Amino acid sequence: MIEKPSYYHKGKIDVIAFAKDHYPKEQIAGFFRMNILKYVDRYQDKNGLEDLKKARNYLDMLIELEGEGNA
Repeated sequence: MIEKPSYYHKGKIDVIAFAKDHYPKEQIAGFFRMNILKYVDRYQDKNGLEDLKKARNYLDMLIELEGEGNA
């Protein structure tokens, strides 16, 4: 459950979707960037490949966010 872990949806709230609806693009991008750095930095000491996949997921979301309105 890399892309949509159950603990991000307690009370039927999608945290990422909520953030996109309530925060400016720059703040969402910063959140994604920090998570990318976090997961890449710790992957060897914590969850290995799973953390790299999480980093990739956040990178994909950042690419999508940056591409919005540029198509």
